[in-house]
Amino acid sequence: MSSIFSLLPDILPMILPSAITVVKATDLESQRQKSQDAPMTRQGAIIGKSDRMCATVMRAKPHCSSAVHHHGEQETIIYAASGKGVLVTNTGHGEENLKRHEISAGDFAFIPPWTEHQEINETDEDVVWILIRSGPEPVVVYLTGWDGDQAKAD
Repeated sequence: MSSIFSLLPDILPMILPSAITVVKATDLESQRQKSQDAPMTRQGAIIGKSDRMCATVMRAKPHCSSAVHHHGEQETIIYAASGKGVLVTNTGHGEENLKRHEISAGDFAFIPPWTEHQEINETDEDVVWILIRSGPEPVVVYLTGWDGDQAKAD
């Protein structure tokens, strides 16, 4: 009898109706209007709809960068929708171990859990990246710098 219960998580999605979630571009645009002065924004596209993944849109205005951060236990996939950005990662300890990855429209990147990184837009055009993360909501842990402590919240 206990073996039937262990199968329930696999069987229930096949039996019960599920709902598709569509987030319109206009919904994302309204989020962007609320933070239009920020040089870099992250807009929630699909958040809290799945236990296993979420999606956000990162928009970076020209000549800006994020703070150094990681995403805890979450894995991240980046799809570059437009523009040309740079993803800087820490491959060891200290700033001498930083690696630059140029990401152009159409490119993908994978960021493993706990990987310190920074997004940079060095160009005169906006950069737009689609971010897919493991987990129901995005986790962003800002750091005081490379190999730094967790930054205090404002």
